[in-house]
Amino acid sequence: MINLIVNGQSVDVDADASTPLLWVLRDSLKMSGTRFGCGAGMCGACTVHLDGEATYACQLSAGDAAGHSITTIEGLAPENDHPVQQAWIAEQVPQCGYCQSGQIMRAAALLARNPSPSRQEIVDEMSANLCRCGTYPRIVRAIERASKEG
Repeated sequence: MINLIVNGQSVDVDADASTPLLWVLRDSLKMSGTRFGCGAGMCGACTVHLDGEATYACQLSAGDAAGHSITTIEGLAPENDHPVQQAWIAEQVPQCGYCQSGQIMRAAALLARNPSPSRQEIVDEMSANLCRCGTYPRIVRAIERASKEG
């Protein structure tokens, strides 16, 4: 058994310690908001917060996540009213939507660390997450909006 703290709740999971956190979240805890993209830590679809920092859940073992605070898209804002989520809607960011939970989680971590990032800081931070639809200009505008309204 592995004890994890997910979205503020302590949960015991019957999983091998080497299992990627992504699969524990999706398969064991039935939290489908964290997406599988590449499995190699290159696309960012699986981004969650580990102690407040954006982290690829596909590259972190459940054992290594034990004892740390894990926040998923489901726990970012229970009413879906996080400033980044609201800005995402206002700027009509999603196209296919597949990468959006990872994008939102990375953006939220950026703004928690730097509430007023420059456009270049946003671009640099968000380059770790890929969007196959190419909504990058909308993503940047949404983060700029969230930094002003949040």
